Amino acid sequence: MLLIPCPLCGKRSESEFIHGGPVGADRPDPNAVSDAEWVDYLTVAPNPLGPVQEKWWHARGCGEWLTIWRDTRTHDIVEAPDGIK
Repeated sequence: MLLIPCPLCGKRSESEFIHGGPVGADRPDPNAVSDAEWVDYLTVAPNPLGPVQEKWWHARGCGEWLTIWRDTRTHDIVEAPDGIK
């Protein structure tokens, strides 16, 4: 089980969190991109190997959103908010 370090609550089980997805590029203006680019933005999820910056919501805890770096090969958290590990 993944233990996610919350800056307010300490290390907590991933079952208390909702995965918000990887931190990505800003949402494009749908009127400024082609239909194919818009469909790709909406439907193609990045799935890189290695460290990925992700958003997590502590839904069953303090309610904070946090950003962590997680290695997708090992699921190890390689960097947590405010240096918490």
